[in-house]
Amino acid sequence: MGIALRSGLAAIALSALAACGGGGGGGDSTPNPPPNPGTGGTWTLGVFAPRADFAAQCVAPRAGTNDRAGSAFTEKMFLRSWTNELYLWYNEVQDTNPASFGVEQYFNTLTTPQLTPSQQRKDRFHFTFGTAEWVALSQGGQSVGYGAEIMIVGDGRPPRRAVVAFVEPGTSASNAGLTRGMEVVSINGVDFVNDATQAGVDTLNAAFFPSAANQTFTWIFTRPNGGANLSASLTSANITHKPVLVTNTISQNGKNIGYILFNDHVGTAEGQLFDAINNLQGIDDLILDIRYNGGGFLDIANELAFMIAGPGRTTGQIFERLMFNNKNLTRDPITGELLAPGTPFHSTVQGLPGSTKTPGTPLPTLGLSRVYVITGPNTCSASESIINGLRGVGVEVFLIGSTTCGKPFGFYPQDNCGTTYFSIQFQGVNNMGNGDYPDGFAAQNQTGASSIKLAGCSVADDLLHELGDVNEGRLKAALDFRASGNDTATCPTASGFAPGAQLKAGQQILSGTDGRIYKSPERENRIMRTR
Repeated sequence: MGIALRSGLAAIALSALAACGGGGGGGDSTPNPPPNPGTGGTWTLGVFAPRADFAAQCVAPRAGTNDRAGSAFTEKMFLRSWTNELYLWYNEVQDTNPASFGVEQYFNTLTTPQLTPSQQRKDRFHFTFGTAEWVALSQGGQSVGYGAEIMIVGDGRPPRRAVVAFVEPGTSASNAGLTRGMEVVSINGVDFVNDATQAGVDTLNAAFFPSAANQTFTWIFTRPNGGANLSASLTSANITHKPVLVTNTISQNGKNIGYILFNDHVGTAEGQLFDAINNLQGIDDLILDIRYNGGGFLDIANELAFMIAGPGRTTGQIFERLMFNNKNLTRDPITGELLAPGTPFHSTVQGLPGSTKTPGTPLPTLGLSRVYVITGPNTCSASESIINGLRGVGVEVFLIGSTTCGKPFGFYPQDNCGTTYFSIQFQGVNNMGNGDYPDGFAAQNQTGASSIKLAGCSVADDLLHELGDVNEGRLKAALDFRASGNDTATCPTASGFAPGAQLKAGQQILSGTDGRIYKSPERENRIMRTR
C-alpha cells in the first residue's frame, strides 16, 4: 500500500510509522555542497534557481532513466524550486533551509500552514509514492489488499472501531465471508479495540496496510446482526478493483430510477460507466452513490457528468477550468495549454489506462436535468468535481448523506529520482466560475461548517443493509426525498457528519456511522493526465 494510506492512518499508531515516506526519513547530515555548474549552488533564503537545475540529480540514480549522480541536497532543492514555481500557495510556504531534513521530511514542510473556514488544514493532501508502484497503480487499477474496504470510525485511538464498508467479489475477503457491517475485533490475536502496545499497533498497521501480496493475517469480526464471530484468514493480493459495483433500476410510483454505486475514478471505470449508462437508458431519474469514491482521474468525472447531463446542456460548455498560482495565469505550466476557456465536457471515450472502450467512441447519455447524489466524508476530489461540474451547467444536484471531504484542488504527479510527488498545483472551477468548497458540499439540514449547501437530506451511513438495498438508509432517504417532490421537510432527522467532526454520544450505533476509508492515492485524488 502507499505512503499516503499509512500516514493517513497514523492515528491508529502510537507513534509515527517509520516506513511512511510521507512522515519518515531521518535528518540529512550532509552539508550543503559547494556550488556546481547547473546545480544553483547552496541554499539562499528567498533565492530560487529553476527546478530544471536540480531535476534527476539523485542519491541513487535509476538504470535506464535520465537520472544522474546527485545528492540528497539536489533532490531537496528540486522540490523547493518545483514548489516555488508550481504550488498553488507557494507564497504561503516558509522557505526553510533543507540541510537538516531528509528528502521526504523536507517535502512535508513545503505546504501552506493556513486553515479553511472550519479550521481544517487548507492543504491536507500532500503526499509521496514510489514511482514504480504509482505507475502500476495508475495504469492497472490495482492495489495490494484483501478486497474489503474498511472504515475507521473516530480518530483511530483506543477504544477503536473499524467497520467493513463493502466487499468486492472474487477476492480473499469475499471468499472468507466478509460482508458490509462486520466490525474488527482482533488481528493475529491482537485486540484491535483496546491494544495500546507498540508491538500490537505494529501488527495492526501491518495487517491494515500489507506491503506486498501473499501476506496472511487472521482477522476476527463481529456480525452486524449478531451471532458467532467470523474468523477469517485474509491473504493480501494485487486487487483489480471493480469501480462500478452495482447498477440497477428501481421502480417507484410508476417511474424508473437508476442507481449506480461508483467507487473509483481509475482507468477501468471508463468502460464500466459506459456500460452502466447504456443499461439505464430510459430512466426517469438517477441516484449516483459516490459515498466511498475518493476520486482519481478527472477525465472519468468529466465523462460521467456528460453522460448524465447529455449534449443538450453541455455542448459548448466547460466541465472545469484550472486555476494555477499567480505565476501561471494564462497557460497550464505543465502542458502549455491555454487555461481559458477550460476543458469542455468529453463526449467521447478518452481511452484511459485499463479501459475496455475504443478512444473516440461516442459516450451514451441520459439527458437528465437533475441527479440525486449519495455522499459522505470519503466523497472527495474528482467525485466532488462531478457535483460541481453538473451544477455549472444548470443540472440540479440533490445531496443525500453527509458532508464531502472538500477538495477542489488537484495536481500533476511529478517523478524525481524514483519518488512521485503530489503537491497541490491547481483549483478547479466550473462553467460558472464556481469552485470554492474547501469544507465540502453538504445537505441544507447538515450541521457544521461547509462551504456549499445543497438541497437534500443529511443521513448518516447505514451499515446494517447492503449497498443497493432499497432499505439501506441513504438510498431509502434518496428515494423518499424524490417521491416527496424533493421536499426537504420530509427528510429524516439530520444524522450525517461534517468533515473532522467527532461522533457524539448516541451516534456510534452501527446504523448511523460515518468513518474514513484509506485508499491508495490513485483512488482518492483529482489527477490530471498529460496527453
